[in-house]
Order: sequence, then C-alpha cells, then structure tokens
Amino acid sequence: MNEIRGRSGSLVASTMKFALIITNLAGGGAEKAILKLANALVNRSHSVHLILFEETIEYDIPAGVKLHSLWKGSKLAPKGVLGKLLLAKRLKKVYANLDKHNNFDVVISTLPFTDEVVHLAKIDNVWHRIADALSIEIDELRDLGKVKKAHRRLSRYQKIYRGKQLIAVSGDLAVDIRNRVGVEDATIRVIHNIYPFESIRNSAMQQDPNIPDVPYIIHVGRFSRQKRHDLLFQAFSNLESPYKLVLLTQPSDPLNTLIEEYGLEQRVIIPGFQKNPYNWIRQADLLVLCSDHEGLPNVLVEALILQTPVVSTDCPSGPREILGNLAEDYLVECNNAGALVHAMNQALNAPFREPDNFSSQFSDTANIIKYEQLANQN
Repeated sequence: MNEIRGRSGSLVASTMKFALIITNLAGGGAEKAILKLANALVNRSHSVHLILFEETIEYDIPAGVKLHSLWKGSKLAPKGVLGKLLLAKRLKKVYANLDKHNNFDVVISTLPFTDEVVHLAKIDNVWHRIADALSIEIDELRDLGKVKKAHRRLSRYQKIYRGKQLIAVSGDLAVDIRNRVGVEDATIRVIHNIYPFESIRNSAMQQDPNIPDVPYIIHVGRFSRQKRHDLLFQAFSNLESPYKLVLLTQPSDPLNTLIEEYGLEQRVIIPGFQKNPYNWIRQADLLVLCSDHEGLPNVLVEALILQTPVVSTDCPSGPREILGNLAEDYLVECNNAGALVHAMNQALNAPFREPDNFSSQFSDTANIIKYEQLANQN
C-alpha cells in the first residue's frame, strides 16, 4: 500500500482497515475514547468499522465510520453465560463476513465484557484495550468479603488476557496487568487515549446558555463509589469561597441525599450528562478529580488542554503520569479531605501551569501513530 496524506495533511504510512468492538455507546469514558480513536483513524484516511453488541448510542458517530450491531433495536443484549455465548456466535458471523470483504489489519476490543465475548468468538489479530485497573476491582470484591467471587473474576481475566495482545492506556496499568492480574506472558503496548487538541478547544468555544455566569468548580464523572462524591462534598463544604460546585453527572435521589447530608443544596448545580462538556470545563476555575482509582482519567487531560487548573487524588492509575512535574503541588493522597481542600485553595490562587512535555506526550498524532504501528507487530 502506498503512502497517503490524511485529511489534516499529515503523512500516513499506508491506508489500513480497523475493526473497533465495544458493547455499546452509552455515556462513559471508554465509549467516548473509542469514538475519538475511530474519528482520528478516519481523519488519517483509514477504513474503520465499529461493531456494537447493542444499539445504545448516546454519542454522535463520526462521519466515515461504518456501524454494525449484533443486537438490533432498543432491547439490551443478554449478559449472562448463555448471552455471552449467543453474542460470541453472532460476533463471529458478522466479523467473518466483514473480514472477508475488508481484511482487517487491526482489531481493537474495549472493556472486559466485550473482551470476554471476543475471546469466546476466537477472533484473530485482536488487541484488547485495558482502560481501568482490573486488580482494584478484584480487591474491592475481597474487601466486601466476596472472596470466591474475587477469585472467579481474577481467573476469568487471566483466561481472557494471558498470552494475548493488550493495550494499556497508562504505564501504571501495564504494570498492574503484569504484576497484579498475573498475565506476564501478554504482549503489552502503552498507548494513551486520543485527545484531538484542536477539536477539543473548538468545542470549548461553543456557547451554552445553561453554563452558570458565576465562578464555579467542576467535577465530571458518574455517581459511583469509585468517584468519591462524598470526599468531594466534604472538601467543598470546608472550602471558604464564593464558588458553586458543578457536577456533570446524571441527577439521582441518592446523589441528592448525599448533597443534603453535607448541607450543599444551595451550592451544587447538576446540569446532567453533557454531550459537549468542554465549554463547561473551560469556564470552570478548577476541575477536581477525587477517585479511588482510574485507568487514565480523560477529564484531567482535557482540562489541561483547555488550560483549566486541576487537582486530583494520587490514585492508581494515571493522575501522576498526567501531571508529571506538577504532581507535588496538585496531587493528594486518596481519602484525605483536608489535603484536598489545601490543594484546591492552592490551585485557585495560582496561575495556570501546564506539565512539562504534556503536549508531546498526549498529542493525538503521537498516539494514533502507535495504533497504526500495531499492524506491523502481527
């Protein structure tokens, strides 16, 4: 295949054919990341087929991406043992038909459920993209006294990933996969998520009348134990400031109850899930991430691209890798509300700084080239 130029004008080694496989496109970091990858590949003139298990779609599909679904309509695909076998059978049939006509150079599978179905379907030439610390999930089951379930989960992950080709979205995740999940024989490549700097900045300039015209701090993430909204509220309630707290998450009764427990009803704004969160992030005075664990938290990278100051817990994994030389000032230990308040005050009263080598490390071009190179490693 000859060298060509992508839509941006940059040189591309050769046109390739990619299959991206994921359960659905419900609102979430992994789903958003896979669409950015698809768009970046299309922009470099590659052929991209996106295979979904079910048609739950909360994001716009990039132009040029060919969409396929195993489970048509609004009904959710089955998730039990028999459901996985049925999905694997359908996936094998759909993939075989597509591969016959397209001869895929690289196949990317994302999220453990998807990976298990792909494993059962015996799809060849697959790179499984790992975006979260699997060992943390197993540790949490053990902490809840579910020791047998933790053992079964670990055994399942080892069965899926041992000897396979894996993509870790951060260096710490690669270490976790080898040392704690126990898949030392896997081939692992570290490739960050795709962050189209120019597109993110352009989206951040769009007007939205719902954005508050008062100073605010922002938190982006679903309401879950992992994201630690309780820690966020504890810290924010002790922050002496005129700021509101904006939560880009879906409203819920449990979330409202927690807000009431901290007496923050008049200080918290919940606009819900936003297809374009970037204008909200850009206009914030500070973005806070207080999770107990992550894979590579997209919101930290996106905030830094938009020159919004950030504060984060030093959780596994990603924040330290992102903040680099700024880690000492803006990373705090997990579950420490006092340290979080101190770092928030410090960030709110200091000029914005970008970590050293941030742009080169997280540029979309640098990381999309790594995806293209996967085709040469098979």
